[in-house]
Amino acid sequence: MVQHTATAKPLTSCEKTSAIISQGIGPKPNENATTYKQKQKIGSHEIWSAVSALRSNIKKCKPMPPATIPIKNDDINRGIRRPTRSMHVALGLNTFRAVTRASGYVKYFTTFPEPQEPTINTANIPGPKSLELKKKLNTMQLADMVNFFVDYESSTGNYLCDVDGNVMLDVYMQISSIPLGYNHPRLLNVFSNDKNVKALINRPALGFFPGRDWPVRLENILKQIAPKGLNNITTMMCGSCANENAYKNIFIAYMRKKRGEEGNFTDEEMNSCMVNMPPGAPNLSLLSFHGSFHGRTMGALATTHSKYIHKIDFPSLDWPVAAFPNYKYPLEENERDNKEEDKKCLAQVEELIETYSKKDRPVAGIVVEPIQSEGGDNHASPEFFQQLQYISKKYDISLLIDEVQTGGGCTGKFWCYEHFNLPSPPEIVTFSKKLQLGGYFHTSEYRPRETLRIFNTWMGDPAKVLLLEEIINVIKEDQLLDQVQQSGKVLKTGLLQLEKEYPHLVNSTRGRGTFLAIDFESPELRDTVIAQLRKWGVHAGGCGKQSLRFRPALTFKEKHANIVLDRLRRVLYET
Repeated sequence: MVQHTATAKPLTSCEKTSAIISQGIGPKPNENATTYKQKQKIGSHEIWSAVSALRSNIKKCKPMPPATIPIKNDDINRGIRRPTRSMHVALGLNTFRAVTRASGYVKYFTTFPEPQEPTINTANIPGPKSLELKKKLNTMQLADMVNFFVDYESSTGNYLCDVDGNVMLDVYMQISSIPLGYNHPRLLNVFSNDKNVKALINRPALGFFPGRDWPVRLENILKQIAPKGLNNITTMMCGSCANENAYKNIFIAYMRKKRGEEGNFTDEEMNSCMVNMPPGAPNLSLLSFHGSFHGRTMGALATTHSKYIHKIDFPSLDWPVAAFPNYKYPLEENERDNKEEDKKCLAQVEELIETYSKKDRPVAGIVVEPIQSEGGDNHASPEFFQQLQYISKKYDISLLIDEVQTGGGCTGKFWCYEHFNLPSPPEIVTFSKKLQLGGYFHTSEYRPRETLRIFNTWMGDPAKVLLLEEIINVIKEDQLLDQVQQSGKVLKTGLLQLEKEYPHLVNSTRGRGTFLAIDFESPELRDTVIAQLRKWGVHAGGCGKQSLRFRPALTFKEKHANIVLDRLRRVLYET
């Protein structure tokens, strides 16, 4: 630790605030000010005068000379934006929470302290504490899939801390579901007021008893992030139930067309559906693709084709499954072959639609991911998706684009399908993960006419919408989509360079934004590299047969990309 000193002189209010913050003064999340004062034997005046100074001076703080308290060299360049950078201090997470919550100026803390680099304390990951917890969990449920146990209180920003004290740069982010990194101060602050806490503990049955602010909140979401032309929203809990219920919307719209606008249910339809028989339970189908993943509920599982273990032993539906393009890389060297691959797959889509129509099991819609994620980060060209939409229009069926994993900005656009320049919007776009709750946007034609057709107890979660609102604010204010494009460019360029250095090990770098993947020569090599990366302090995930996928937070920067590339290079060198 290096001692930084400044010439003795009266401290400004900003400096006083900095000094108090840097010494860790401030209540912990589960302590109020009075309890903390008694525990630490310090005056509440010291705490709250610092808070008051922060309130009144946060906008006026200017760069200070080195502080009069001991701080580390690297703390000064922690990457905290002004005004926090001007304080020249490293905030502990608990102190940061306490002071910023109390100050009411959390909105100015657009970044926050995180480690400079990973630190690993155990020879293996999972470490001994994780193994002990896993053993305990296994007495109550199957826990074989648990990688390690996490200390979420200590995790911050792009860094994940496990229970053994290992701090890893996380480029997997809970399977692409953490948008702004761990413990982002703006999100912590969402539940710092009583009104929002009440929304958290009084979870309503939204279909029957929504709160008075619910229409305004949904309208705000529609205005800010709804795909163009999709002016209806249905909220759910997760990606699986978003897709499951969106499928119902497709079937409802298809049958309404078949009956005519004024068509009513017949007695035969109402009776036969109660025993799962046509005509009330019609023999309709949805077309999906090999390699796809749309969820694990029964309907969504019928359109999931990524791994047998997801499906085996479960009854399913006779629905068509088409081939998804399997491109050769580099793309620029294989343009002709990949165009032929598009044509072959699209021809099969049409063939299956016609075949299932003849089987008296007509296709009501096409379900597709803009990037097949769980299935191996499989990509298709904008032209493929344009022609796929053309086919859906030709046969007068729906096009559902599943943006559960790709939505929320990780490809450099808020919705991945925006890269495809479709002539018109898809009929339905589903979402979850980074958006914190599940749901789907759709056109007015897909709104049911009758009540209770798309329904469950919760129909979403207002507390998650509160988080989503702040996530959207941070994405816009911090221009995170631009940052994703820039950091993604750095990461992708580096991965392509590693391909050149280790062509016998890695290949097929691909992706958009930071939503990237590479392939290894074998599944075993991929698994080994993931394990070794953790030992070097980088937490990544696999997908498909032998792919490694990158799913960092939107706050992932060039410096993080360089750390990932450095650690991956070391692992490949040692392999």
